Amino acid sequence: MLIDDLNGAKLTKPFETLGLQSSENGGYVLRAWLPGALSVEVLRLKDSTPVCTLDMVAEDGLFEKQLPDVHEPFHYKFKVGYKDSTVEIIDPYQFRDEAFYGLNTMNETPANIYKTLGAHLIEVEIDGVKVTGTKFAVYAPSATCVSVIGDFNFWDGRRHPMARSMLGHWVLFVPGLTAGLRYKYEIKDPNGNRLPHKADPVGFEHEQYPSFASIISDQTTYKWHDDAWRKSQLNDKTKQPISIYEVHLGSWKRDSEGKSLGYRELATELTQYVKQMGYTHVELMPVMEHPFTGSWGYQPTGLFAPTSRYGGIDDFKFFVDTLHQNGVGVILDWVPAHFPTDAFGLARFDGTCVYEYEDPRRGWHPDWNSLIYDFGRDTVRRFLIASALIWLDYYHVDGLRVDAVASMLYWDYSRKPGEWIPNVDGGNINYEATSFLKWFNEEVYRSYPNAMTIAEESTAFTGVSRPTYTGGLGFGFKWNMGWMHDSLEYMSTDPFFRKYHHGEMSFSMIYAYNENFILSISHDEVTHGKHSLLYKMPGDEWQQAANLRAYLGFQYAHPGKKLNFMGSEFGQTSEWNVDSQLDWWLLKFEKHQGMQRLVRDLNDLYLSQKALWENDYDPKAFTWLDVNDAEHSIFAMLRRGGNEDEDIIAVSNFTPVPYIAYRLGVPRPGKYKVLLNTDSKDYWGSGYGTGEEVFEASNISWQSQFHSVVLDLPPLATIFIKRVKDGTAGKKDA
Repeated sequence: MLIDDLNGAKLTKPFETLGLQSSENGGYVLRAWLPGALSVEVLRLKDSTPVCTLDMVAEDGLFEKQLPDVHEPFHYKFKVGYKDSTVEIIDPYQFRDEAFYGLNTMNETPANIYKTLGAHLIEVEIDGVKVTGTKFAVYAPSATCVSVIGDFNFWDGRRHPMARSMLGHWVLFVPGLTAGLRYKYEIKDPNGNRLPHKADPVGFEHEQYPSFASIISDQTTYKWHDDAWRKSQLNDKTKQPISIYEVHLGSWKRDSEGKSLGYRELATELTQYVKQMGYTHVELMPVMEHPFTGSWGYQPTGLFAPTSRYGGIDDFKFFVDTLHQNGVGVILDWVPAHFPTDAFGLARFDGTCVYEYEDPRRGWHPDWNSLIYDFGRDTVRRFLIASALIWLDYYHVDGLRVDAVASMLYWDYSRKPGEWIPNVDGGNINYEATSFLKWFNEEVYRSYPNAMTIAEESTAFTGVSRPTYTGGLGFGFKWNMGWMHDSLEYMSTDPFFRKYHHGEMSFSMIYAYNENFILSISHDEVTHGKHSLLYKMPGDEWQQAANLRAYLGFQYAHPGKKLNFMGSEFGQTSEWNVDSQLDWWLLKFEKHQGMQRLVRDLNDLYLSQKALWENDYDPKAFTWLDVNDAEHSIFAMLRRGGNEDEDIIAVSNFTPVPYIAYRLGVPRPGKYKVLLNTDSKDYWGSGYGTGEEVFEASNISWQSQFHSVVLDLPPLATIFIKRVKDGTAGKKDA
């Protein structure tokens, strides 16, 4: 019976039952389902003139009226009497076309996912009356029925049953609903069993614990002021300087009460700091909504929503906008590899595996106890790509770093024999994931050619940052995980034994041009018992700081874009803790002031010297001057610019022993000058002299160069040297 379906929230075709329906006896019948109502008067929408009063046919709240004299549909509203109040509402079940609008175009491009699904504030004009409200649409193809529930209907699944499209989407337009109201979906599985209430997979904003409810939001209110920044961005990022500051927003800095700063506070403080330090970009650990702070954002449940921990969507936009207006780009970490099993999230969304692989040998991630997206399902692929595009579109971000790419590429990732299913060729490559990643990159660069995509990929998979038309995955860049691990292993070794590990620092140049690498020293290296970057270094207090300064200098000299995790720039001593701010109090001490000053000057030098970034991926632009002196742990490299006057030489001494009268090969005659010395007293170094301020090159061939200079090489230090041009060699003479 109808009343049983309504009371049990089992109505599957509300537009064929509720509202104004053609009557078998001629005319129309008007039917309303309003639990708790005592009376219902019908008024014309355009002028509020009375039409009739509905009869109560069931005390549960079912009202209807035969209208034999009505011969054409009309729009209306209800004046509903309850025990303690009387309210006017516009019946949602007279807006069938508005509810289904847009679904027929949803499969054209992934971007239509976030423009069609979710909760959208819309306005329609009916009979000269503007009706505003919210259109809901959710994909649940195997559900037997779906209702939208929220603040507006007492979270009662009986009150707003949704209608199913032929493609498995459930839709409803509810007049009168405004931004700020909370909602979820009540879904019944294929057997009619009610599932835990689900948050909106395409929700733009979500509440925190304990409700994790979705929130109706307005994406049109914020007015951007970053046109100048967006127009200034060039497509080819490989020939641009990129120095990235990796940040976890909740633990970068906190207020006096220990609470995380909000997006608007961060817009001021983080922007000012990053600009002062000379970074070109910030990379944010995932800001997509996630239920557990301790996951650092890598277990997201709301891929379309910035976390509400730090404010609303307009606050986040203001944060990005402020960075852009100050010349700083914004990169977001994005996690399409897996998702958590929280009952309100995507897991068995309609009682079936809508988003994940059904077989646990493919759908369960043993490392993170999470579910793996089904990359072979077209609806999942479009959903994920849409979740990437919305950040470039609505939030103006400049790039996406894709987390855990290696786990996506291999069926046997972290699995023992028998725990995985081979591909059709019997191998371990996930063809579905590789196809998805290629499509993702093609969509990003097609729609946003000045954006960048970055892969965190830890294996030797071929062509990660090569175009898809050549067989690559299509990423713009790849994190150089090998360089990070090898170089940190070397730096953690006592200088006396480094001569036996010399190749760990030079090995990266063997494969440096296989990909467009970013030299990353990320958050993963300073937590979970791995020590802070400073305390990875051996030796006493002075040597630890000197080692880190020399290492950072080596990183900036080495081909590849740069990334460093927050705190390393001033020598954070403790491991990173997501539940507290960085140890800013350390900046009371000269050692940490010096470290911070060095990183600022390294960024300044890097930005001003084209040779350090313009030809990062051209093997002709790099030469080892000295790579074989393992006994003294010295590395000397030549970075070539667009012309000879831009060439930069960097020399690193990774022993605590200064070398007097060290001969260094140089490419041209003339005078050379040290531009930066990580051992300077300005950086809490020893200030050991490098000889004369300016060095005259002799005609003595050395290190495969026709000329050479002699200098005193400081201990545990990296120095940058450049030929004097017209009597000067300052930072701005490139």
